Amino acid sequence: MSTMKPPRVVTAIAIAGIVATLLTGCFGNPVEDLVNRGVEDAVEGATGGDVSLGGELPTDFPTSVPLIDGKIGVAAGAGNADGWMVVITSTAADPLADAATALEGAGFAEDPAAAAASEVARVFSNDEYLVALVGSGETVTYTVTVQP
Repeated sequence: MSTMKPPRVVTAIAIAGIVATLLTGCFGNPVEDLVNRGVEDAVEGATGGDVSLGGELPTDFPTSVPLIDGKIGVAAGAGNADGWMVVITSTAADPLADAATALEGAGFAEDPAAAAASEVARVFSNDEYLVALVGSGETVTYTVTVQP
């Protein structure tokens, strides 16, 4: 009997949704800043990736993936261009729609099957990248992977 693995898109959307739900708080407390720095260092040391809990994109984040204006709460890269995750809090009326519009304007196409499956998750792709967007109120989580 074989077991089916969920498609990469479904997995990415699930992870991004969980992260977006958990990370909608503010990071202004000095004690939290110290803890965040320790978490960043630990994750970076374990994965070789780049993690920021303070608002900076990983240095290798693809410039061809447009991001909405807002405060970056969490940004992480898996290293070696294996993938990235960015959580942005925006004051826009509909941050998820704005993120989708920006991606379409940059030449990304939406996966209609993913759009029909969820009101809070949308999936876009171009020749290089697959981008899963998950919206939760003012927060949009981007999960970006290189096309297989």
